[in-house]
Amino acid sequence: MGLDQLITDCKKNCPKAQEQLYQLFSKKLFVVCLKYSINYADAEDNLQDGFLIIYDKIKQFNFKGSFEGWAKRILINNALQKFRDVRFMEIVDDTVADEEVEIDDENISIDYLMQIIQELPDQYRLVFNLYVLDGYSHKEVAEMLKITTGTTKSNLARARMILKEKIENYSRIKTKSATK
Repeated sequence: MGLDQLITDCKKNCPKAQEQLYQLFSKKLFVVCLKYSINYADAEDNLQDGFLIIYDKIKQFNFKGSFEGWAKRILINNALQKFRDVRFMEIVDDTVADEEVEIDDENISIDYLMQIIQELPDQYRLVFNLYVLDGYSHKEVAEMLKITTGTTKSNLARARMILKEKIENYSRIKTKSATK
């Protein structure tokens, strides 16, 4: 059965189609949930909640654009709702440096990178994930989080500084242990 037919059947509340849709997209969408959750269990809850919203709103999907992108947006918005009360550091100066973090991929594993991103304070992790990993603009991030673009830039810069420091410390420790 093709994706369009699967979606059409989901619009008719067909449980078998809903199960197939879940099987088709749950692994990819779980990764999205993990980025925006505090831990693994929270990500599982966000995935389940997100699919309930997808099933509820699937009649609004009009086959324009990617279904996966549409579903991803629902899951991100659902996860962000849990952070409504997160305090973002408001800034006045809009000239925050947009420093890139260089990563020596031979020494840093993707698991370690995901771990240190997960360890960021909520406000930094949310902005970092939305801007860097999901490719939203500062304006879009600001609208999604109901903050100013200056605040998104400031929080992104702070997230990058924290990640850079952790990566440099990790690299120093690996270099020291390799020379012993």
